[in-house]
Amino acid sequence: MRLSIIIPVLDESENLKSTIPTLFKIGGSDLLEIIVVDGGSRDESKEIARTLGAKVLNSEVRSRAAQMNLGAKYAQGEILYFVHADVRLVPGFVKEIQNAISDGYAAGCFRYRFDSPKLMLRINSWFTRFNGLLVGGGDQTLFIGKSTFNALEGFDEYYTIMEDFDLVRKIKRKYPFRLLPKSILVSARKYETNSWLRVQWANLVAFLMFFLKIHPQKIKSTYQRMLDYR
Repeated sequence: MRLSIIIPVLDESENLKSTIPTLFKIGGSDLLEIIVVDGGSRDESKEIARTLGAKVLNSEVRSRAAQMNLGAKYAQGEILYFVHADVRLVPGFVKEIQNAISDGYAAGCFRYRFDSPKLMLRINSWFTRFNGLLVGGGDQTLFIGKSTFNALEGFDEYYTIMEDFDLVRKIKRKYPFRLLPKSILVSARKYETNSWLRVQWANLVAFLMFFLKIHPQKIKSTYQRMLDYR
């Protein structure tokens, strides 16, 4: 079983310069392809991705859900792996994912830790070891068999935010979901431009609105007002 990595981007040229070569280096022969799906970048994201060997697709819709669905449509791997541009994966991640799928799990994700030594972020990271209600945010990445992804009809493009939690919730209703014990490294950049408390409060508000079935565009606009957030 070979992997297709799908990375939705918007102005991520600096991160792609390190992310793509690292993925190819540690991915091994079972990493079939890296697909970068651009949502209208004004920087050199597309050019850099092509130069570094990734396939590049242009999404007419600036939305992670739409971009990831487009990448999945053209992916050739039996396993789809959705990754943010600022995430750093661990060596052996392909084998970890393959083993989970071989063991009967339909999908899964990793724990994470931040690229910051701050105590409160270390506490946040500790909670990613639990496969509970809040598991499955985009920073944890998401792997899923392509046939399962298609059976679930992919990401619901109604969600302009929280699309990852929506899909993971659907997966867990029907299929076994694996939280892998290794930790990937994620960027703390959101916490560099906002206080820890402000981010936690914004996340809580977004989750409450999501569970109350408030329109995603309202959730997104509220979240953006609360944070310095792209």
